[in-house]
Amino acid sequence: MIVSILYIFLAILGLSFLIFIHELGHYFMARRVGMRVETFSIGFGKPLYSWVHDGVKWQIGWLLFGGYVKIAGMEGGDQQDPYSIRDGYFGKRPWDRILVSVMGPLVNIVFALLAFTVLWAVGGREKKFSDYTHKIGWVDQKSDLYSKSIRPGDEITAYNHELLRGSKDHLTVPMMSNGKVEVQGYHFDLVTQQKIPFDYIVNTYSHPAAADKDVHTIGILSPATYVIYNRLPSGKENPIPEGSPMQDSGIEYGDRIVWVNGVLINSSQELSYVINDSKTLLTIQRGQETFLRRVPRVKAEELKLDAEFKEELIDWQFESQLNSDKIQNLFVIPYNLTNDGVVEALVKFIDQENELEAFPTYDFSALDEQLQAGDKIIAVNGHSVKFSYEILAQLQKQMINIVVQRDKKIHDVVSSRQADELFDKQFSFNNLQKITSTIGLPNATKQVGNLFLLKPIEPKMRKDFNLSDENKALLAQEMQAQRKMIEGISDAEKRTQALQALEKFDKQLALGLPTIQDVKVRYNPTPWSLFTQVFEEIWTTLGALFTGSLNPKWLSGPIGIVQVVHDNSMVSFKEALYWLGAISLNLGVLNLLPLPVLDGGTICFSLYELITGKKIKAKTMEKLIIPFALLLIGFFIFLTYHDVARLFKTFF
Repeated sequence: MIVSILYIFLAILGLSFLIFIHELGHYFMARRVGMRVETFSIGFGKPLYSWVHDGVKWQIGWLLFGGYVKIAGMEGGDQQDPYSIRDGYFGKRPWDRILVSVMGPLVNIVFALLAFTVLWAVGGREKKFSDYTHKIGWVDQKSDLYSKSIRPGDEITAYNHELLRGSKDHLTVPMMSNGKVEVQGYHFDLVTQQKIPFDYIVNTYSHPAAADKDVHTIGILSPATYVIYNRLPSGKENPIPEGSPMQDSGIEYGDRIVWVNGVLINSSQELSYVINDSKTLLTIQRGQETFLRRVPRVKAEELKLDAEFKEELIDWQFESQLNSDKIQNLFVIPYNLTNDGVVEALVKFIDQENELEAFPTYDFSALDEQLQAGDKIIAVNGHSVKFSYEILAQLQKQMINIVVQRDKKIHDVVSSRQADELFDKQFSFNNLQKITSTIGLPNATKQVGNLFLLKPIEPKMRKDFNLSDENKALLAQEMQAQRKMIEGISDAEKRTQALQALEKFDKQLALGLPTIQDVKVRYNPTPWSLFTQVFEEIWTTLGALFTGSLNPKWLSGPIGIVQVVHDNSMVSFKEALYWLGAISLNLGVLNLLPLPVLDGGTICFSLYELITGKKIKAKTMEKLIIPFALLLIGFFIFLTYHDVARLFKTFF
């Protein structure tokens, strides 16, 4: 708590420094062109501390989010024409006034470039692989992208012909669009290592995981991440909990999960999907060929069973010693089988929705293709079977087969430019096939190169884990807090969806691995590239605000900015330096906007006088400035309200 308060203080100090150098730019140029500076203030409101130096009153106000330099004549009264004050602001040439106004923003812009230069010189920042990868970790199955065969492992290189700058573009671009986004990238075939380019125009829609309907997406719900079990980042032990399904699996510190039940794992979300998608891994023999298939595992009561097949099921139930269960509650696959496990035909579902869920319009992977008549099932989840009653017995458990990569080189920090290529090439797909192609066969291969097949495990529901009373209480408290927050959602449809998702989460199957980790990459673009990137983000945001495609409530106000600097200061000094540079550039650019209350507005007044030779009356300027000042204060209050609301959602 004390450390956090210290970092909040440092964050406020950092922002005050940016304001100080901004006002110092105005001060320096004003003195240089002969203007008389009356007050130099950091912060607004009643001064907490003040002193006089060289004829200037220096002060620190109690509200630190701002500051000003008061030059003689800038606040002219009715008694005196500000243009008549020889050493005042308006008493100097328009060009001198432009120099004074532009110097504050210019100092902020130069500081930003200097900060980015220092970052580049010290080797850049260490970021998570997922922050800057082009690879997709998870795609919403209800999105246009999914229907166009975009899957985890594919790459997105650009949105609307603008190169992807980082994974946050997956959220910000749809939020700032007008309902459609053009997406460029590559379908990636890991078998052939080929990249097939694509270019699609897709619709945005309400983000399925967001409580607010205003949050839009195109379906990219997660960038690719490494899924690694390791010690905690601090180096402390990260033991597998007692009773966890993974406890005796053979997993070790540093292992990366690369393959689960026929699916290459590109993110934690994809891993969770595979564990919970109710599909079983079958080893199939078709003629002389042996291969794997992911087949729906459903309750018998969901299927239209004819009398003959139902009698066979009853016989298999008896032979597999499952007599304690009702036949309709047994898990089966939707195929008629012979006694020796040969597929005869597909079985229809009673409910069409269940059938569509089991056999969706678009398969998740090639392993989801339907079985053919004559296919023989020779193993279920890696367990060898000869007869259908053995198949039935094995289907009652949801067993998971996992292949991990065990290689110390995974944890080497590499350049972000190399990271995407290494994500796929750190292990051999041929070696993976040598392992997976033998699952369910006699003398199955357990290791090839740096790949290892773990012991099959049976995942558990989260609520069934052996937790201590303290952890159970914490989990119950967390669930209650989540439910309370969801009940506060005003949109009825979103509220219902969120409650359903929460209930589903509690019943989800999990492996029982603590703290899955990503790897670090070195992100070190040139200073000018980083400067340009931040500037483009500012420009895009301003454009989206102007067109109305971005709701201003998603912007950060002063409290949000302090929170960002605070959070990143706790990560590293380099992160704090980056954010100070980025905020400084924002201050510089925003102050140059041609609004009367900002430096840009003052520059416009002076340019008008310089071009036309006509002086703008003080009263006219006052009439222009006051409405914009009130709007700015209102906007400030609006942003602060939403900053506080987000904080309450985070902590309560």
